[in-house]
Amino acid sequence: MAMDREQVLRTAAALLARKSTATMDEVARAAGIGRATLHRHFAGRDALVKALEDLGIEECEAALDRARLDEGPADDALRRLIAEMEPGAELLAFLVTENQLFEGDEINEGWARLDARVSALFRRGQEQGEFRIDLSPGWLTEALYGLIGSCAWAVMDGRVAKKDFTYMIAELLLGGARRSV
Repeated sequence: MAMDREQVLRTAAALLARKSTATMDEVARAAGIGRATLHRHFAGRDALVKALEDLGIEECEAALDRARLDEGPADDALRRLIAEMEPGAELLAFLVTENQLFEGDEINEGWARLDARVSALFRRGQEQGEFRIDLSPGWLTEALYGLIGSCAWAVMDGRVAKKDFTYMIAELLLGGARRSV
């Protein structure tokens, strides 16, 4: 049976987002392939998670591109970004909490690229007087990731309607980030 690597990664992402402790056997079953086939492509869980990390960074970078962060007011750009990140939110939620990604000296430089682009949006909003200046762009970036992950889990659990994803994150974050007049 031929294995579609991207489909296996997406299946693994969906499973691990819901059950972060899922075994390689469970991932193989969910993907409809044998454990041996999975292991031929991913030597173990660490290799699978690293491949998911690459996929997640790729998806986040594409969302950043589609959101056109340099266009219009910063709060509108932020809303576009949240909407564009929503389809990959479950994977981002898993990756942000996967501690092994942040151990050692070989942290994927993709995270730094993502952080720099999102922080630049918050910095632009501060420079244009839209966002508070007492909250660092780095902190606002982390808060955004945290809210995206939390909302993704709430949607997966059925506690939040998927259609409210962008609104709830944007309103909560902007409510705290906006500069009061």
